[in-house]
Amino acid sequence: MSRNKLISTLKFTATAIALSVSANSFAVTVINYTHFQPGTSDQPAQAAALAFKDYVEKATNGDVQVKIYPASQLGNGVEVMEGLKMGTIQMAVVHDGAVAPIYKQFQVFSIPYLFEDQKMAWSVLDGPYGQKMANDMLKKTGIKMLAMADNGIRQFTNSKRPISSPEDMKGLKIRVQPGPIFQKLVESLGASPSVITWPELPGALQQGVVDGQENGVTNILAGSLYQYQKYATLDGHIYSLHAYLMNNRFFEKLDADEQKAVLDGVEIAKKIHREMTSNQDLNAKQILTDKGMQVTELTPEQIEAFRQAAQPPVKAWAEQELGKDWVDGVFSAIKDYQEGH
Repeated sequence: MSRNKLISTLKFTATAIALSVSANSFAVTVINYTHFQPGTSDQPAQAAALAFKDYVEKATNGDVQVKIYPASQLGNGVEVMEGLKMGTIQMAVVHDGAVAPIYKQFQVFSIPYLFEDQKMAWSVLDGPYGQKMANDMLKKTGIKMLAMADNGIRQFTNSKRPISSPEDMKGLKIRVQPGPIFQKLVESLGASPSVITWPELPGALQQGVVDGQENGVTNILAGSLYQYQKYATLDGHIYSLHAYLMNNRFFEKLDADEQKAVLDGVEIAKKIHREMTSNQDLNAKQILTDKGMQVTELTPEQIEAFRQAAQPPVKAWAEQELGKDWVDGVFSAIKDYQEGH
């Protein structure tokens, strides 16, 4: 073979390989998937994300690839929600406080002392009421809510004193996540709310910008918040949520088999996420005690005192701001669950 012919053949081969690689890259659909917990497998959001990735990639024979960005790598809650709306982020697991500015009705689940236990909460979230909300969110935002999982049963912690009654809350500066309903809750108990984003929270506690905060055990561990908080009160005021969200334009572009893989993968992720988080919630006293915190476990009577102080004003706010139908609907779904059990 002549030198020129050899060069020509090599060029042709290189071009063919490049085109093949390019074609294959175009054939692969990438889901950029983000969440806010650390990227370690002991964190519920990350363990669930890894399970989703494994399932979807195998179910689609690699035609859909999932790239996971944990620990707020793609931005804070506001930035991620905007990315989902625009489609620059395909999928995210987002906590309730970050969902609220984009879709305010999601705050209805943050009415304090709403659910008695996880089974009640999951029944409402997975039932007709939860589906109605998903449909409404899609219509208003273009974001498809695929599922709802646990962000932990929220408890109060602080660096000043034990809390066993609403009166003990008075005068404390409490960090809340973005969302006016959380501010209303803290105000109703006589404390002063301060909105601080999740990435800034550990520093704010360490520097004494606020006296306390409210979060589930999962997040207290994830942020090592126990390092700056001596006292924990297990009042269970809110069943905090993580919403599994996807840009709907992206979802609609997937073929039927790929859509099914995503939906089935989310169901697997949701179960892992819920199980890991609820196990931590059920063992909250021991886990936090082992971290050196002084834990106050409230009696049903003490919790009722918190409910009487906080639920009526927050419920009234929710009726006005979110719509009475949404508030009545969640209480009706709870009643249906109670009557069926």
